[in-house]
Amino acid sequence: MSDPLASLRTRLDDLDRRLIDALAERQRVVTEVAALKADPALPLRDVERERELLARVSALAGEQGLDSYFVESIYRGILEHSVRFQAARQSNDAGGAGLVVAYQGVEGSYSHTAARSHFAAAQGAVQYHGYRSFTAALEAVTRGDAEVAFLPIENSLTGSITETYDLLSQANLHLVGEEVHRVQHCLLALKPVPLGLIRRIGSHPQALAQCRTFLEALQDCRVEIEDDTASAAMLVAESGDLSRGAIASEEAAARYGLQVIKRNVANQKENYTRFVAIAREAQSADHRLPHKTSLLLTTAHEQGALARCLDALAQHGVNLTKLESRPSSERPWQYLFYLDHEGGLHEPQVDLALRELTKHAQAVRILGSYPRSGAGTPAGTEEASAPSSESTAAVPAAEISKAPPAAKNDSAYRLASRAHHAADTVVEIGTVRIGGDAPFAMIAGPCSVESREQITACARAVRDGGGGLLRGGCFKPRTSTYDFQGLGFEALTLLHEAAHAYALHTVTEVLHPADVDAVAREADVLQIGARNMQNFALLKAVGRSRLPVLLKRGLMASIDEWLAAAEYVMAEGNARVILCERGIRTFETATRNTLDLSAVPVLRERTHLPVIVDPSHAAGRREWVAPLARAARAVGAHGVMIEIHPDPDSALSDGPQSLDLDQFRTLAREFAA
Repeated sequence: MSDPLASLRTRLDDLDRRLIDALAERQRVVTEVAALKADPALPLRDVERERELLARVSALAGEQGLDSYFVESIYRGILEHSVRFQAARQSNDAGGAGLVVAYQGVEGSYSHTAARSHFAAAQGAVQYHGYRSFTAALEAVTRGDAEVAFLPIENSLTGSITETYDLLSQANLHLVGEEVHRVQHCLLALKPVPLGLIRRIGSHPQALAQCRTFLEALQDCRVEIEDDTASAAMLVAESGDLSRGAIASEEAAARYGLQVIKRNVANQKENYTRFVAIAREAQSADHRLPHKTSLLLTTAHEQGALARCLDALAQHGVNLTKLESRPSSERPWQYLFYLDHEGGLHEPQVDLALRELTKHAQAVRILGSYPRSGAGTPAGTEEASAPSSESTAAVPAAEISKAPPAAKNDSAYRLASRAHHAADTVVEIGTVRIGGDAPFAMIAGPCSVESREQITACARAVRDGGGGLLRGGCFKPRTSTYDFQGLGFEALTLLHEAAHAYALHTVTEVLHPADVDAVAREADVLQIGARNMQNFALLKAVGRSRLPVLLKRGLMASIDEWLAAAEYVMAEGNARVILCERGIRTFETATRNTLDLSAVPVLRERTHLPVIVDPSHAAGRREWVAPLARAARAVGAHGVMIEIHPDPDSALSDGPQSLDLDQFRTLAREFAA
């Protein structure tokens, strides 16, 4: 009797072979396209075609009962590789057979993974050789043992990696490319043991610094420095010790047979490392790609010397993206300056700027001119599916009221006042922009995260509706102590995983100052609920965070009191505040709260901060949510936040005011039309 499981696996193996055959055939066609694009008159990318393709495969996926975002994700990767492949074919230095890439670490390290991504489109086979140190990797290039060294140069959390900068100043080598790689640190162990049983954790010093907050919260746990993250994972696998852990990537866990104990243990969730490719000779790339140029600059030790150099770039419209100083190894208290700016050496304004720069500097060395990271990335669904700004942009403040601001004493909120900052503030959350003339924002999700299935279904609906932000309550302040209080940090992990699966960003409420750092590690926006609008200790704590803050209006707060609360956040150095009108308490009992839509134009006049509306909490009944959302948009709100649930009637909290997923999709389509 045949084994049914074995039979199904045989069918899957056959399907996998057919998928590979299809990808190989597609690659052969892409090779022919690349040959045609040797004509510089032809664009390297056809953005409109890419958008049409993503829309088409999404529709085909829906017809077959597949998740559209899952299929789109696959095709975005295919398109990215296709563009990189075509760009590489336009250069004689794209990397022939036998290209050897040196990196620091072992297989499975972030350097190894980023290098594989960067050279995936290179011609011929690529060999990756790991070395114990940055110096050894560069020496391999100098000796001719490798064509390229691939090293990290800066991290979004811990800043510049000074060792790489110092090595660049000493070696006569050239930057020929860059890769910005997302770093997702995980705690790995041999088995899925409780966190409290881990007694030793090893990793690279940079990774340990990026996870300092998590590590400091552990008790009776020793931190050990290893050569790199993957080496730390390999040592755990070889040790057989259940009490030993490593901070590394999920890829390292899979490669060395380890279990992920906890994901996202970095101090901040958005963690990126920029890598540079370093070669013996300069290389040219397709001029149709956006470029970046890196310089090493020496100035006179006199007043205004550096300012004159920078002004030479500014006068010719060259945008500086990085400025790093390092002490000179030859002269005490003298400094070398590393500059990155947009544009390549082939561009006229860059050529003119560098000619002017050499007049003011003692020495200028061009480290390299190369395509910017992501230059070959196709337009993603963020651009392809986002509603046009013409149809959804919020009403400009100037059109809301032509009258001068009311003569009002705004001394309680100087930073939030439009008198202090005339232009609208636009808060950016990943690819989502809220405020100013940005597209009308749709934030949606359940009142409470109840299960993995529930929050995943909501995330899929938000993505299908064109929204970019998933809200979900993890810690719930309830009027009655007997009501559901939320799943806490377990819910936070579920929320993050669901959002990550559908390329969304998360909004969740934080209740206590002591929880801000922990919540900020996994959330993208920290919400201050109505009951905490004047919890000044909490406002100061979120103000010290680097995340955007969504500040809800208190149940009985005036507009001035609300803006004064925002001032507490901004006074701590965090200007990324979004105001949310959610209804106030009046004598009216027909609705849960009274939605004060008049607050929107008043706020647009008095403050530069973005203003959104929560019609769900105001109405208390789902049938009134859509009309109030339309009204919020009409009076100039920058967006709405709506509660949704796969089965509102069985929701553990606020079911009557939650839209079901079909109702939400209908409303989202209306706003996008």
